[in-house]
Order: sequence, then C-alpha cells, then structure tokens
Amino acid sequence: MNRNVLISGAGVAGPALAYWLGRYGFSPTVVELAPAPRGGGQAVDFRGETHLTVLERMGVLEELRGLGTGGSPITFVDERGRAHLRLPAEFAGGEVEVLRDDLTRVLAAHGLPYTEYVFGDTITRLTGTRSGVRAEFRHGEPREFGLVIGADGIHSHVRRLAFGPEERFVTHLGHYAATWELPNHLGLGAGSVAHTAPGRFAGVGGDHRDPARAAAFFLFASPRLTYDRQDPEQHKSLLTGAFSGLGWEVPHLLGSLHDAPQLYFDSLSRADVGTWSRGRIALLGDAACGATIGGMGTGTAVVAAYVLAGELALADGDHGAAFTRYEDRVRPYAEVCQKGGERTGRFLAPGTRTAIRLRDTLLSRRPVMNWMLREGQKISTLPLPDYPALVEAGAKST
Repeated sequence: MNRNVLISGAGVAGPALAYWLGRYGFSPTVVELAPAPRGGGQAVDFRGETHLTVLERMGVLEELRGLGTGGSPITFVDERGRAHLRLPAEFAGGEVEVLRDDLTRVLAAHGLPYTEYVFGDTITRLTGTRSGVRAEFRHGEPREFGLVIGADGIHSHVRRLAFGPEERFVTHLGHYAATWELPNHLGLGAGSVAHTAPGRFAGVGGDHRDPARAAAFFLFASPRLTYDRQDPEQHKSLLTGAFSGLGWEVPHLLGSLHDAPQLYFDSLSRADVGTWSRGRIALLGDAACGATIGGMGTGTAVVAAYVLAGELALADGDHGAAFTRYEDRVRPYAEVCQKGGERTGRFLAPGTRTAIRLRDTLLSRRPVMNWMLREGQKISTLPLPDYPALVEAGAKST
C-alpha cells in the first residue's frame, strides 16, 4: 500500500527521500520546477554524529569526503582590506563541507535506479481520492499517487496547496541574503574574505573547483520587502540600493551582478507548521521546518528523509502512523536546529558598530571559539533507529 510516492522538489530532501524509499521497495517520482538539476557552488555542511551516521548508512559519506572543500575559513577585513578577525574552517564548514550541486548530484545518482525524475514541471492541484491523491501538473497529465511529499523548500508549493497560504507558516527573520558567481579577481584561494558594516555583510570566496571563479555572499538587515521572487533584475536593484556607499571591494562585487549567470536572492525566514501532514500529504525539510541559513537545514533534511522513509517502510502502508512517528521523532530536533537560523543575520551583520566590535573581540578569544564549536556538535545529535536493519528484519520475518 502507498508504494507509489510523488515528491515535489529535487534539492536535497527530495533526492534523499527518493533514495531511501527506493531502497525499501517504493516507487518514488520526483517533480522539479527547474528545467534541470540546479547548479550553484554554495557550500553546505554536515556536523556531528547524527548527520554522519545517516550519510554513512546511505553509502555516500566517503564519496562526499572526497568531494569536500576542506572547509571555509572566513577572514573579516576593514574598508582598507586589513584583517581583524579570522574564523577557522570548522566554524562554518562542520566536519564535512561540500558544494551544494555536488551533494545533490551524489544523492540523485544513488537514488536514480529507483526514481523517476520529471524536470520542468510543477504540481498545480492536489485532490484526495479513495485510494490516494490525484496530482495535476502544469504540463504533464494528471496522475494518482498513494502519497505526496512536499520537499520543495521554504516557499513550498505543496504546503500552499494542501495546508494554506505561505504567510500562515513563514516568519521573516529581519534579513535578506544573496549569492552569485563572478571572476576571481582577488585571486582568492580556500575560504572567504568579508567586510561588515552595521546591518550589512559583504563576502567573497574562491571557487573550490575552479580557481578562476569566485562566489559572492551578501546579507543585509531589512523589514519585509515586497518584490517579485522571479525577477532577478529587481533583486539586483534591491542589492545595489542596500549596499550603496559601502567601501572595500563592494562596488566591484556589485558591478559583477550585471554578468552573473544566476542570482540567488531571498529573505532569511523560518517555517513553523503546526502539523507536518494532512491525510496522505506530508512536508519534509525546509517546507516543514526551514530556517534558510544557519539552521543546519541541509543536515536536518537528510536526517528527516531517513526517518520518514524508515517509518513508512516499517508501517506497512499505514501512512498516518508513519507520519506521526516521523514528526514526533524529528520535530524537537529540527526546532533546536532552527534556532541557529534566527541568529545568523545578527551574527554576520550586527546592527551597530559597537556590536560588531564586541563580536570580533569575543571570537578572537580561543576559549570562546572552542566553546562555540563544542555547542555546535551538541545541537546536531539525535538518537536514530537503524531503519535498514529493522526493515530487513521485518522482511525476513514475513
């Protein structure tokens, strides 16, 4: 029962879930609005026993280590480029850091033997039937599935269709962030260089794979803005206005926006959904409990996919029981991780010069840094059942 599963979103959570479902004998279909697997060289990280245990059980840990960036140290500089704070690689990069497109490629490849991928399409309507959910698509023909999983990010389309409008679930955290690729005119190697002004953070780092390329990351404080999420020219205008008058390399970095092949621009936001499932439809990853940046969303997505698939496999068709056990196990863990996302904007772009000096002074002290690294390890701990062994044991008993 319920073996035919539609997953919306081919980022991280979707392919991870598809892998596990396929391994347990389900037939997953992943639908993705983008016309092809999304590129982009942003680094994502995994840290702590929980993250690494899931990656190891997936059989991808060593492959990801081989693709690792080695971490992303950050050097903070003043307007003249003089360094005044250095954060070590493990502060931002965890124990395993990889580029996001490398991660999604690896996850999709491992699940490909079991998974149907449909790119360039999206769900437009979901209707419950006696035996499943009828999904209608923008381009494809309607199809019926046993279950539907929304793994389509903080602005989840599935959540909007099945749970209600976004404003009921997503809270603006007071900042906006942007990232784009550009030529490595500074000759940067591993790590990033960044300049902070009150309410603004401008950084740039060398590309791990191509020394001729670099990636910029900007963040600024702002009340909620009204803009078209599909209009990159509007995003560029908002960025240019927010960083007007800032020195260092900022004017040059903003100038590179004109030729940027892709631009990511979004608010720092948190998703809070009262219950993660409705009937045969459930939410996963950022759609259920996202915190945009700094909330360990990538690791949480991989862990949550492992738990959801494991509970579905053990439930033998009882999706209601599986969804409840999945949420009961993952929600407390995810909510603790989310709190990190609430602090990201204030940490990177403190609101006053006094707050910037306080941050830099404290983090220059090694005992403070060591304490923060230890606390990061504690947060990412969740006892996990060995679902592959339990599912195998259940199959043998029948």
